[in-house]
Amino acid sequence: MQTDIDPRSLIGRKAFDSAGTKIGTVDEVYLDDATGAPEWAAVRTGLFSRDAFVPLEPSEVVGEALRVPFDRALIRQAPDFGVGRHLSPEQELQLYHHYGLDVPGSETAASGGDFGRLTSPPEDA
Repeated sequence: MQTDIDPRSLIGRKAFDSAGTKIGTVDEVYLDDATGAPEWAAVRTGLFSRDAFVPLEPSEVVGEALRVPFDRALIRQAPDFGVGRHLSPEQELQLYHHYGLDVPGSETAASGGDFGRLTSPPEDA
């Protein structure tokens, strides 16, 4: 994902899967504690649905949308940890494994340090 984008600006953007199908709206963005880089987005998948966590790397911002390079079905099957709370290292590992992604900075995970903190919404939201 672009590194020069403010993670708060992702909140409220529509999210689309690899086929271009709308999966929902970005509800929250989670930052890596060590780097401060945006790492996960919680996408509200429907009116009565839950939020699904999607990785922001290798996702990309295209125009006003977040393009997530995974199928909608895989995204909807992501582990449900609820939103508004810090993701534990174990929860992040589950998400990385779910999406078949390499775990970045495995020394961070091995140290047991927390990561995946929640960013605050833009002040004008």
